[in-house]
Amino acid sequence: MRDFAEAFATALRLLAERDPALVEIVALSLRVSLAALACACAAGIPLGAVLGAVRFPGRGALRVLVNALLGLPPVVVGLLVYLLLSRSGPLGGLGLLFTPAAMVIAQALLVAPIVTALAASTVEALAEEYGDQLRSLGAGRWRMLPTLVLEGRAQLFIAVLAGLGRALGEVGAVILVGGNIAHATRVMTTAIALETSRGDLALALALGMLLIGVSVLLNGGAYALRQASLRHV
Repeated sequence: MRDFAEAFATALRLLAERDPALVEIVALSLRVSLAALACACAAGIPLGAVLGAVRFPGRGALRVLVNALLGLPPVVVGLLVYLLLSRSGPLGGLGLLFTPAAMVIAQALLVAPIVTALAASTVEALAEEYGDQLRSLGAGRWRMLPTLVLEGRAQLFIAVLAGLGRALGEVGAVILVGGNIAHATRVMTTAIALETSRGDLALALALGMLLIGVSVLLNGGAYALRQASLRHV
């Protein structure tokens, strides 16, 4: 108990002093996760909107596939990206393995199904509510998509927050493709695992506290958006 108290006190000191190693790890975590989120949203929101509002052959199968990918083990994603980017892989010539770019790819693949599934559910509900009204104004299935996305922006932002939380908390895939290299690919989750194994509980606790703080902020933002959307109903 005494060791824990000392580690906790040291962690608070590291946070207060903005320890350079801590700042570097946090900054890289945010850069990688935000870049992965941007890639996932660029593909996931349009795809989710189409799945939610447009009827086409194979739509049901694609929805099932997207939902199934929500439970895809991160280490499997990491392994697939590793094989693609390794020297013997089809993309090995790009030299991306064990770089932040490889971590962005892995995280984007994990976040994209979350954003896509939530966007599809949001747009589908809005299409059922406003579809007849939009069609009476001359808007077809494709033309109403921008309106539905704009109308559901609060719910879609919640999906974005969920995706960011997933990216920030990922450890298995990023270790495989990033290697947890100091000053290069070490992020919060991989650093926590490493420092805990080394016995440096202070740095691990400081990083853990930051992760918890980010999670609280994300959930607080999602709750506030949800309440705001309910007040406008």
